[in-house]
Amino acid sequence: MTPILHVTYLVRSDARAIAQRAQAIAVEQSVEMPLSAIEDDFVSSEIVGRVESIAEQASGVFAVRIALAAATVGQDAGQLINMLFGNTSLQDDVVLHDVDLPPAMVAGFGGPRHGLTDLRARVGAGRRALTCSALKPQGLSPDQLAQLARRFADGGIDYIKDDHGLADQAYSPFAARVEAIAAALQQADRSRATRYAPSLSGDLDAMRRQLAQAAAAGIDIVLIAPMIAGLANFHTLVREHSGIAFMAHPSMAGAARIAPALLLGKLFRLLGADAVVFPHTGGRFGYSLDTCKRLAQTALDERDGLRPSVPVPAGGMTRDRVPEMLDFYGADVMLLIGGGLLEARDTLVAATSDFVSAVHGYTYG
Repeated sequence: MTPILHVTYLVRSDARAIAQRAQAIAVEQSVEMPLSAIEDDFVSSEIVGRVESIAEQASGVFAVRIALAAATVGQDAGQLINMLFGNTSLQDDVVLHDVDLPPAMVAGFGGPRHGLTDLRARVGAGRRALTCSALKPQGLSPDQLAQLARRFADGGIDYIKDDHGLADQAYSPFAARVEAIAAALQQADRSRATRYAPSLSGDLDAMRRQLAQAAAAGIDIVLIAPMIAGLANFHTLVREHSGIAFMAHPSMAGAARIAPALLLGKLFRLLGADAVVFPHTGGRFGYSLDTCKRLAQTALDERDGLRPSVPVPAGGMTRDRVPEMLDFYGADVMLLIGGGLLEARDTLVAATSDFVSAVHGYTYG
């Protein structure tokens, strides 16, 4: 039997029209032409999408499950999202909700090279939650960003990432920034194991150069926005750089109607994200608690032999929310507080230390 992708869409529709609407999606996401025009028996029997089920989820919203041929993907990350949602993403009554992939395809994409266990080991975290902060704002020089990084490290933070808007700008070129920050962390308290994740940007060749520069500076984790870089480019870089961990940023991930748990938790993980940043409830963004929980569970759950990807809830978090967030996520998480620490200004080291102490001292129920 030909391997199949079982794809679930949420479709707004009148009940009388949903069967026709479901069939139209199956055709659009497979052969994209009138079935009456197909003459090849293989195409008709193996490639044309099939509606497997239709179930009403709420008034006027239906879960439509469609079978698509895995052969149409060809182990290409860009083609995967194209076959799942390419043309149908242009129809504003449809959300790509979930997909079940054949084991051979999952194994081919490979998932995280490092994941939760390795990211903990790199900073000596044991079984506790991890801590993270961000270098910002844009406009600072490499030396200014290095000074911030040193202060975060002196406060005991596990991971420091670039703000995702930092790229290769004239005020902070990538190579100069990496060199300055790596040197600052080497000068920090050697009992600390703080890691720095510079943000990759540009085309594939530029990101390859940046990865080489980062590795030369002793850096073993980077930040990348897969929806900006391109899913195929992201997957290529993961496969090419086995010693580097990749933290995935959600920039532009909300520009298409794809369920966050599927895109950030399942697909980013499938393509190699060792950690996945996403907005937690109550910050600057509107994810619900249910969405956050499902996303974290999807990143971590034991399935298909993939290493777990670290959930990184963020987006305007503050130190006072640490107990609440650890109650919610448990220990298998990396808490990211950026501006909520930076607003401490002259007392940044102390504020960071307070955040770190709150995470280290938390007692899990």
